[in-house]
Amino acid sequence: MREAQALKIDLARATRAWAPTRSRMASWAAAALGRRGEGREIAVRVVAASESRALNKRWRGKDKPTNVLSFPAPKQRMSGDVSQPLGDLVICAQVVRKEAEEHGKPIEAHWAHMIVHGSLHLAGYDHELGRRERLRMERREISVLKRFGIGNPYL
Repeated sequence: MREAQALKIDLARATRAWAPTRSRMASWAAAALGRRGEGREIAVRVVAASESRALNKRWRGKDKPTNVLSFPAPKQRMSGDVSQPLGDLVICAQVVRKEAEEHGKPIEAHWAHMIVHGSLHLAGYDHELGRRERLRMERREISVLKRFGIGNPYL
């Protein structure tokens, strides 16, 4: 029997702002995705507010930086020992830091939430599809974060 491959994180930094380690990001994303993350890869790009704003404007029509943007990869057939891309996350370190400070949360806890939230979007969760889907996604986020000793981010 073949052992499952771990989720991989391909990390790129376009800013010097603090961000958690690749291994921390991978542990949060893997916990969020469960078996859906096995043999998969997520590209994470940590950006400054200017890049986040430009991407948010282009892809969502919102002219402001945002905490996390998710770009799912096209569906592919799983094959062999090569990890298959699940998609890309673009995270604005400045926005994440500012939100953590505004809400009195530890910055690493807020980063964990953004990685979990973005990973679930890559897996097909979408809180913008209505109340039922929003609650489904929030329940999953709360459950995953609890495993890391992080409280409910929606309180």
